[in-house]
Amino acid sequence: MLEQTRIHGLRVRLENTRPDIESQRVLDRLTRALDLIAAHAPHRLRRMQHDLAGIVVRRFACRGAFFPQERECLVELTFTVNPRHGLAEIAASIIHEATHARIQAMCGSLRPHQRPREERLCRKAELEFGLLVPDGQIVVERARAALAMGDHDVAPAVDWAEAARRVHASDQGALGA
Repeated sequence: MLEQTRIHGLRVRLENTRPDIESQRVLDRLTRALDLIAAHAPHRLRRMQHDLAGIVVRRFACRGAFFPQERECLVELTFTVNPRHGLAEIAASIIHEATHARIQAMCGSLRPHQRPREERLCRKAELEFGLLVPDGQIVVERARAALAMGDHDVAPAVDWAEAARRVHASDQGALGA
C-alpha cells in the first residue's frame, strides 16, 4: 500500500508491503519522532526541510539510508513500528541520514576513502541529539560505540543483494509464507 502525506513540512511516502503492519501506526510513530526533533533540535529540522526532498518509509536492509539521487531519507518500516526501538532512536536515525543529505548538499559526493569520516559526522549528530532528548541514553551509547570503531567497521562494505535476500526471507517468515 502506498500513502503520501506531509509531516513537519516534509513529504512522506509510506510503502507498506506488510499486511501485518498498520500504516497509521507507522505514520504516528514517525510523526512523534519528528516532533522530538522539532522540540529538541529545531535547527536540524530546518536543515532537513532544505536538504531533503522527502522521507520514504519502506522495507529495507537497515534502519535508515540516504538516497542522494532522490534526496530522500529512508526510515525502515519494521524499525519504525518495533516497540523495542524508542522514538529517540527513530529520530536519531533520521538525523543521521539527514546529515548525509547535508554533506551531499554542501560537498557533493565524497570519495570512498572519506566514508568513515562522513559516518563519524553522522554519529556525532546522533550523539548531540541523544544528549538533548529525554530518554536519549540508548542513542548516546550507540553513537559513542560507533565513534570508537575503526574505519573499516564504522563504514563497512555492504553486500546489498545478500541484504535484500535476507529482508525477503524475514518477510516471508513473518507472513507465514
